[in-house]
Amino acid sequence: MRAAAIFGLGTSPADLKAFQAGSRAEWLQGLPASSNDADVILLFGGDGTIHRHLPAFVRLQLPVLIVPAGSGNDFARALRLRSVRDSLRVWRDFEAGEVQARAVDLGVIVPSSSPEHIHYFCCVAGCGLDSAAARSANRMPRWLRGHGGYVLSLLPLLLKLPAFSMRLKHVNATQLSGTDHTEAGKLTLLAAFANTQFYGDGMRIAPKADFADGKLDICRVSTMNPFKLFCMFPSVYFGHHLLSPKVEYSKAERVIVETETPLEIYADGEFVCETPAEISAAAGALRVIMPA
Repeated sequence: MRAAAIFGLGTSPADLKAFQAGSRAEWLQGLPASSNDADVILLFGGDGTIHRHLPAFVRLQLPVLIVPAGSGNDFARALRLRSVRDSLRVWRDFEAGEVQARAVDLGVIVPSSSPEHIHYFCCVAGCGLDSAAARSANRMPRWLRGHGGYVLSLLPLLLKLPAFSMRLKHVNATQLSGTDHTEAGKLTLLAAFANTQFYGDGMRIAPKADFADGKLDICRVSTMNPFKLFCMFPSVYFGHHLLSPKVEYSKAERVIVETETPLEIYADGEFVCETPAEISAAAGALRVIMPA
């Protein structure tokens, strides 16, 4: 078996030694040029590193094992790989034939301004409050981003309430036309389009998300009293924010997002494009190695 190792920021070949110990694999470093050059890929890094390599992973269709080593590790968390030790255990099981690669969904963003550009994401795409927090967090030192940077960026924004008008049109394969989820006069604080439950280093923004159902979970938070919003914030870690009447939750295979003025869309903590855009689920687009 030929295994290729990809190292994200802050990682190095030294992190590979534990996986090489006792392994029968032939080891390569860097992204394989084609699927004939390797049989499996190990990625050492976080959500940002995964995000940047998703187009290649989709093209290669090789099994990928995530080793959580980034400032944000929400995709690894969704795969039940919460530590390097978890990934090492699964690697041993994979080599022994006790674990098989599994196909999971990815999110896809297609900007209306450049429909020829397709952007994949593994966790959550969002706009509004989420994008503002991600933009601020990305300016922080890496060590701070890895120790609550997203939350530190988000908390001051809760009092600013950057509300906006948004039109969402849900489209499923069984529908001849989309369902408009716009309500006149309603302003939105945050809209999240989730492939997995987690973002922002452990927030369960989409507690019902399943990355194998071919659908995105859409969480939309309407404008509310700043104090109530501040009080609701901790409940996001447990998924209890869905109890609020200001939170709308739905599922869709594809959604068209339009706003009165262009808004930034971030996915996996990285800037992608501005609205309007189409966001959808690509069923089984990525093969991953995870606990049985």
